[in-house]
Amino acid sequence: MRDMKDVVAIVGMGCSKFGERWDCGLQDLIVEAATEAYADAGVGPEDIQCCYFSNGTLTAQAASQCADALMLRNIPILRNENYCCSGHVALFNAWLAVASGAFDVVMVVGAEKLKDTGFPGLGTGRGITPVREARRTAPGSFSQIACRYFEEYGLSYEEGRRMLAKIAVKNHGNGVLTPRAHFHKSITVEDVMKAPIIATPFSLYDCCGNSDGAACAILVSAERARKYRDDPVYIKGFGIAMDAMLPHYRPGFNWLDFDSLKTSSRKAYEMAGIKNPREELDMAEVHDCFTATEMIIYENFGFTGRGGAIRDIEEGFFERDGGLPVNVDGGLKCFGHPVGASGIRMTYECYKQLQHRVDNPERQLKKCDLALSHTFGGGPQISSVLITGNYLG
Repeated sequence: MRDMKDVVAIVGMGCSKFGERWDCGLQDLIVEAATEAYADAGVGPEDIQCCYFSNGTLTAQAASQCADALMLRNIPILRNENYCCSGHVALFNAWLAVASGAFDVVMVVGAEKLKDTGFPGLGTGRGITPVREARRTAPGSFSQIACRYFEEYGLSYEEGRRMLAKIAVKNHGNGVLTPRAHFHKSITVEDVMKAPIIATPFSLYDCCGNSDGAACAILVSAERARKYRDDPVYIKGFGIAMDAMLPHYRPGFNWLDFDSLKTSSRKAYEMAGIKNPREELDMAEVHDCFTATEMIIYENFGFTGRGGAIRDIEEGFFERDGGLPVNVDGGLKCFGHPVGASGIRMTYECYKQLQHRVDNPERQLKKCDLALSHTFGGGPQISSVLITGNYLG
């Protein structure tokens, strides 16, 4: 594959307020995010040549909600649903569309109105392979990562829960400072330990909530980017990996090593020219649907060594003022997780941090030149990584 680093740039982004948005519908959220993105890029609907729409809850509606909301006509508007990675997949498609030269200005929109569906987020019922599985809940599935990790590294149940609780406390602390986040509540380790158990060892505070929200991005070629703004953000690397089957059915699967996580990050690192992500990245937005998911991503992405998460969490390495800040906007845990919007929203945080234009100066990282955003979904079986930077070369 030819070198695709620094070929495409993001010149505008927008993000709605996330939360229980009973005040509006899906199309209102789309308009809220797109209006900001248009203004940010200095373009209008008439400039958009192609649009990619990510959404997980619509059925048999193609991209009609996006087309109607934005009054886009006579251009390709293409919807995808790839579990929690839908937003990143839409960004990937837009990136390819611009890099190929097929289109000059491409929009990406991700939106979800989960609260209106009544979806509880537990994933109950039969899965995609009913002969092989009576579907576990999402907390039940991901909790097995935690249980296996405790066993592998000799942590007692109490020690393991306290380690995970520190991730929840970190992300809640970051969420408090983020105006558009769903949750604004500081918590303590003891709060996490005393909260109701959802799927052992996860308590309520180990789990992300269901949210409504939308996010939007506008992409152009890197060579045209400065015609739109002085501080474009360049796409350095992309990696997507999907497993052919649910990994927990494979002989020898250990709940600690996920091929999709390792492969997607490796591909993104190779394209971006990153040799040591722990030292080279300035921030990361990773898929913290549960605290243990964020923990295992640290190790699968090379942010730390095997078993290294224990010490790094204890020492605050992934805190906002640590060596590698992770989920500085509160992550899925507190910003929210409207599935189709999440990957774009996480990229929105990277975009703003890289431009040093964060909505709350208290959240702005002192140094931010290279950032990673990531989503992980399915059985789990799909992982998507995007690396962005504020410089060429």
